[in-house]
Amino acid sequence: MAGVTEAPVAAERDVNLLRVWFRFIRMERRLFAAIGLRLREIGLSIPQFDLLSTLTEREGISQQELAERLYVTKGNVSGLVDRLVAGDLVERRALAGDRRSHALFLTPKGRALAEEGIAIQRAYVTETLGRLPDRDLEELERIILAWRDILRAQDAAPKPAARRRGAASA
Repeated sequence: MAGVTEAPVAAERDVNLLRVWFRFIRMERRLFAAIGLRLREIGLSIPQFDLLSTLTEREGISQQELAERLYVTKGNVSGLVDRLVAGDLVERRALAGDRRSHALFLTPKGRALAEEGIAIQRAYVTETLGRLPDRDLEELERIILAWRDILRAQDAAPKPAARRRGAASA
């Protein structure tokens, strides 16, 4: 008899999981759109701002390290850095002993624009997330960290061999 009630409970949990997932995805899109509009007012895209703000945290990193920090490919970063160098926001400096790699640094103009973008983001976070009561903010952080830990464990787990296209199913 236990199996009769378990199936509806599991189905309801699946519906709840998907509902929360879609709300999360939609909210993420709404947040990106809103902050994207604000950053465009100062002439930055979100990827440009991500790169500049990352360099405010640590200058002198290579494009490879920057790509890893931004969770994108080195190719994506390369084109973005090229445009920011052309706009006099970032400069490349040769790394001693490595003719193929360069360290990335903000120019004064790039630092000022990054700081302006950070102030815009801080204001937006304050006017949105900052309106939550402290206890809700603490709970949200606890949940996000727990979810992050699940994702990190998943990333660290050995990956099953990829199925070959056209391979027979077992």
